[in-house]
Formats: sequence, C-alpha cells, structure tokens
Amino acid sequence: MEITGKTKIMFVLADPIDHVRASAVLNAYFQSIGDDVAASPLHVLPADLGAVLASIRRMRNVVGFGVTIPHKTCVIEHLDETTPAAALIGAVNFVKRTVDGRLIGDNLDARGFVASLAQHQIAVRGRKVLQVGAGGAGRATAFGLAEAGVRELTIMNRDGAKAHALAEAVSQRYPETKVSAGRAEARAFDLVVNTTSLGMKADDPLPLDIEGVGPDTAVSDIIVTPEVTRLLARAAAQGARTVGGKPMLDAQMALVARFIAR
Repeated sequence: MEITGKTKIMFVLADPIDHVRASAVLNAYFQSIGDDVAASPLHVLPADLGAVLASIRRMRNVVGFGVTIPHKTCVIEHLDETTPAAALIGAVNFVKRTVDGRLIGDNLDARGFVASLAQHQIAVRGRKVLQVGAGGAGRATAFGLAEAGVRELTIMNRDGAKAHALAEAVSQRYPETKVSAGRAEARAFDLVVNTTSLGMKADDPLPLDIEGVGPDTAVSDIIVTPEVTRLLARAAAQGARTVGGKPMLDAQMALVARFIAR
C-alpha cells in the first residue's frame, strides 16, 4: 500500500491496542475495492478521548475512525450527531468526519454480527439466545438479535443492574422478544454469545460455564484476536458450532466504506 498526500486516513481508537485487527481488515478491504484510504490503530486512554477527538476535527485528511473497547459508549458525548441505530443502541463503533470537521457516529456491530451468523448458516429467528455482556458491543448485539427475530434473549453481566437496564431497553423496543437478565445454564440455549473482552488474554477465565453445550448449540465470540478464544476452542471440542469475531468485522467493511463516503 502506497500512502501519499492524497490518501484519506482512518484511525481505530482503543485501549489497550495490541488486540486491534480492524485496521488491517479495513486496509485490505479498501485496497480490494481500489479506494485510497489507509487505517491505523491509535492508542487512546479514556481520559484523553475528548482531546484526541478535538484534534481529529482539525485533521483535514482524516475521514473517520473506528471505536472499540473501552470507548464505544463514552465517545457519544464528544460527537455532533449519531445515526438512529447508534442512538437506539447507545453505543458507536464507527465515526465519520465531515469536510467541516463534524463527527457523526454510527453502530454497525449489530448488522455485522447477524450477517456473520447467517454466513455460517446459524439461524437466529425463533431461537433461544444467551448473551454474556452488556457493554457497548453487548448493547449492539442484543438489539441486533431482537431485530433479527430471536424468540427469547437472556442477558448475563457482571454488573446485574446494567444487564437489567439493557434487557428493559430491548424489551421496550422489541416487545415480541422475551428478554430477561440474570444467570442461566448455557446448555439450555440454541445460541450462546460472548460480547465481553474475556478471552483476549491467554490467562482470561471463560466468560461463562458451557458444561453440557454440544452439537445442538452454536457458540459465538465477538473477540477478533485471537481468532479462536478459549471459549470457542472448548465449545468446538464439545461438538458445538462456533463463530469468531473476524467474520463479524469482515461483514462490516462494505458498510463502513459506504458510511464514510456519504
């Protein structure tokens, strides 16, 4: 890839930064479609987020940036506008910088997640789903699953109040889906989804106990690096179908290209 003064620049904001693969996926996609856009990870501490975004507003060759852990929700207060999807979810994972320096946030996680399941022939409509996590990615996943027509959604989270708040929000928007919060046994569900960061590090504990999970259950982990987390490896060893985070990220690339081009 040749980067010149004509190249449009994107960033991916995160803390920590070592796990980020979105920049590589973005670069490969932009190159494949002939767009002169280059993406780079940017290590931004939460305390510095406002200052960094104020600087980005003044960088005239920057067209946008991706947002990941831990900035997906707190970034909203620094933006000029969010799309209806991002406003509903309450989290952002891509931001467009307009020519006059305005910052507009969108959330493509939900559409990417559901598309990645479909690519692996994992149906969600009418299914019973257990989701772990209620953070920025968890919010997008929960709304995406409900929109896709899951019959029942149970949300587990270390902070129980956060899980209950998300369950209530999803239930109000999608009353046809039975949504609850609390602990549950994974083997009782058709689909188990990890939306937490547990699994990024080799010594992380499993985000939940999957004893009894087998061929009748699909297990998804939205973590991109490593591609096969301990959760996915354990689930596969027990005969479950598995989907990692990279297909979810891949599915968002065309959506990102269209978003920043508008």
